[in-house]
Amino acid sequence: MSDARKLSSLDASFLYLETPEMPMHVGSMAIFRLPEGYKGDFFEEFKAMIASRLHIAPILKARLQKAPLDIDHPSWVEDDQFDIDRHIFLASLPQPRDRATLERIVGWMHAKLLNRARPLWEFYVFEGMKDNEVGLYSKMHHACIDGGAGAALTSMIYDLTPVPREVDPPTAKKVAPEPRDIAANLIDAYQQLWTQPFDAAAAPKSLELPRSGKSDLGSILFDNAMFQIESAVKFASSMPTVLKSLSDVVAKVADPKSRESLQSMASPPTILNKAISSERSFAGTSISLSRAKALAKASGGKLNDVVLALASGVVRRYLISQGALPNKSLTAGVPISLREEGNAESNNQVFGMICSIATDVEDPRKRLETIIAQSTKSKEMSHPLRALMPQVSNISLLGAPILVQILALLYSRSDLSNVLPPGTNITVSNVPGPRQTLYAAGAELLHIFPVSISTHGIALNITVQSYRDQLDFGFIVGANIIPHVQVLCDMLPLEFDALEAAFAPPPADIKGAAE
Repeated sequence: MSDARKLSSLDASFLYLETPEMPMHVGSMAIFRLPEGYKGDFFEEFKAMIASRLHIAPILKARLQKAPLDIDHPSWVEDDQFDIDRHIFLASLPQPRDRATLERIVGWMHAKLLNRARPLWEFYVFEGMKDNEVGLYSKMHHACIDGGAGAALTSMIYDLTPVPREVDPPTAKKVAPEPRDIAANLIDAYQQLWTQPFDAAAAPKSLELPRSGKSDLGSILFDNAMFQIESAVKFASSMPTVLKSLSDVVAKVADPKSRESLQSMASPPTILNKAISSERSFAGTSISLSRAKALAKASGGKLNDVVLALASGVVRRYLISQGALPNKSLTAGVPISLREEGNAESNNQVFGMICSIATDVEDPRKRLETIIAQSTKSKEMSHPLRALMPQVSNISLLGAPILVQILALLYSRSDLSNVLPPGTNITVSNVPGPRQTLYAAGAELLHIFPVSISTHGIALNITVQSYRDQLDFGFIVGANIIPHVQVLCDMLPLEFDALEAAFAPPPADIKGAAE
């Protein structure tokens, strides 16, 4: 990464919203099994393998470079002092060295902020676990990556066989450009204020106004005038798309049925929707992917609907145990990837919708059927906004970095999330993963449990990643809200069995079977 690359507004927002109580990194807790009779040094071999492949994922060697006076979004630049020993660590796992102990440590470590002076990622290797297992806790700032890009990064780190594949060496580096002065950065920030929200491809290709190419004040003013003319044309060219999306939104809101759907998606206050502390509780569990898909088929829904129903059932059981289940259904914030197939860029390309998860429905079958209907309505409501997201995610306002960070800190310190109605009650995310067995430095990958983000007002995050024929669930929550989130993990297999039983075919007639 020789050239600086400015963060989009969406990527940068994860930096601005971060506070000591609300870190904005995502990660995973992977479990490996070493080969029988393994005599090597897994930590050193894993570190050497990652070091040899860093050029495949340039974001791993990129650090933040702030804009002058914080007037605009920062940029990614290559860290000329990169040291892999500051990113991959051999960690200590106390007795009894089992997964439960590892989960407690991962929860504790996930609450710690990443060092912004270095590339924003860290790996921790835990050796000496039972059954010849090794744990790997990884975390990377959400400003670098989303779920879709994380899957691409996974394919870079892992191999399809126990023998690591050969990777082509890096090509020769480009000559780094000379650092720009403050005036040039100010002009660049001002120009991006006009151009970032608009699709440059929409501008007429024939419009190429002259530039002076000089750096004196008069030439700069002339170039800027030409630039504004081009920006105006680009703005006009993009307006039909923007206006159509806005008109679709207005039409949806004006429709009485849509208004009913919006009202049904209002989130009731719960004990899960409070300000969180700077501590986390984490736990993971797995279920069969093929069984979950069979359940989706039997119910007439999709795998995402089954995941939502499982999350709904678990949260419902927990709130009943606490005597705190609202009469109105809870809602879930559900991220939706906008990433095109084959796009492996390490940035965020994500949208979100809010879906009612029918926690007010006791019967498991009716609950899943209600969720299927509600998720369909939520997708219809959110569809017009998807076209706007690539435009909105790149809007840049001068001074926004400072303003947003101040507001985020104020929100965190004021405990407003304890009194304001929640936008949504929980976060539920489903990330597709590889179906084939993966390896790293010769060790077989058994599980990859996601470790995501808890926020003020939305303390519980349930993220799922598929791998082979399993769904690996990662539960992360503010420890002041649920001190031991393992209790929710223990409820998930019970809820899965209840859903399967609800959609099981009726037993065959005994007389008919005999005949």
